[in-house]
Amino acid sequence: MAMDSLIKLGCVLVASMFLLTCAAQEGPEDFYQAARQQMVKEDIQGRGIDDKRLLQAMLKVERHLFVPEQYRRLAYADRPLPIGEEQTISQPYIVALMTYHLHLLPDEKVLEIGTGSGYQAAVLAELTKEVYSIEIIESLAQTAQERLQALGYHNVWVKCGDGFYGWEEHAPYDAIIVTCAAPTIPERLIEQLKEGGRMILPLGDDPFLQALTVLTKKGGKVNQQRITGVVFVPMTGVIEEVR
Repeated sequence: MAMDSLIKLGCVLVASMFLLTCAAQEGPEDFYQAARQQMVKEDIQGRGIDDKRLLQAMLKVERHLFVPEQYRRLAYADRPLPIGEEQTISQPYIVALMTYHLHLLPDEKVLEIGTGSGYQAAVLAELTKEVYSIEIIESLAQTAQERLQALGYHNVWVKCGDGFYGWEEHAPYDAIIVTCAAPTIPERLIEQLKEGGRMILPLGDDPFLQALTVLTKKGGKVNQQRITGVVFVPMTGVIEEVR
């Protein structure tokens, strides 16, 4: 293991011990609220994201309810966590960064590819009118739908399906967010994007590094803007045929 990896691991362990010590001194809800406030202040706002509506959404959505119970004490650390089925929930900063670059308005309609645990969908639901989310793994889709409904997110609809095809029934969309890595731009999703619409996705077929990319549809053309390097689980389904 490289020295920088050992340092990062040590930092995570120290942070975890600190959080567990705090948890022993206060009630669970107080602990989670304090951890969420620290996450937003240091890992999101502290890294340059200043959208007030987005910051409020990240403060409100309880990330610990979207991860397995054994990981709840780590829910507000800035790191991905396992959610089962060899899938992960993205680190909070990446969730905020992707959402930030969609520039959502309250009356817009969003399509999400890769529901996972439903956390990203919940953040989107705090910011806009309608969220349609597709998850290819049936067990995750069902659990996410039940969780979102139980938490009162009645403006989110989840279905099990291949995200490569999008959700044509409710198109066009003002924005599309893809939370799994695609080797190429899925043309079906571009077709379901409104004129002037925005799409953000991890782009590239390298399993260890992709380019977080914003696409804007204007005049029948798609403009691309690279944001940063990221690592996401790969998009599966029909799109695997082009790898």
